[in-house]
Amino acid sequence: VVIADHHPITRLGVTALLDSKRFTVVGKVSRGSELLKCLQKERPDILILELDMPEIHGFHALRSIKEEFPKTRIAIFSSNPEEIYALRSIKSGAAGYISKTSSKEAFQHAIDRISLGGTFLNEKFSKAYNDGDIDKDNPINRYKKLSTREIEVLDLISSGKRNKDIAVLLGINEKTVSTYKTRLLKKLNVSNIAELINQTRDFQFY
Repeated sequence: VVIADHHPITRLGVTALLDSKRFTVVGKVSRGSELLKCLQKERPDILILELDMPEIHGFHALRSIKEEFPKTRIAIFSSNPEEIYALRSIKSGAAGYISKTSSKEAFQHAIDRISLGGTFLNEKFSKAYNDGDIDKDNPINRYKKLSTREIEVLDLISSGKRNKDIAVLLGINEKTVSTYKTRLLKKLNVSNIAELINQTRDFQFY
């Protein structure tokens, strides 16, 4: 296991929660550049990752890590709102999303499940996401229609990136970025970028 988090106490706490008979922590890093070197050296089975870490560009970084290290199962361990970030994490390649407000039992259950090849999401969230009775026009159903690339663009827009910045980060041209923006406005049923950002930040599952 590799633990990537910029808080020393969190790294220590996560290490303490892992069963030493089943898991071996081979690396603990605090920034993106350290993480890449560690992954290349250790090739871990599991990466426990905080997305809000220096030199980590959110979901774009998550997707890049998954592409370069496809055998490493990634557990996002974050204090960001689960209602907003869990689905994005799974769609971007993570095997699970664990909130930092979870109990130690929930954390251990999640890592056990991920280590055995499963996917972990909070039970309440999973029920809401898979509930077929939800109104078809509910934001959750509109959001489920987004592709991984559309989610990446949405995340970068929400973080204040300009079209030029997004194009460079994703390796596409600015015209393509504009096309993705148009699709997002239509799919999420909003009329402008401000509404798009607000809906993303306030996204709730019912």
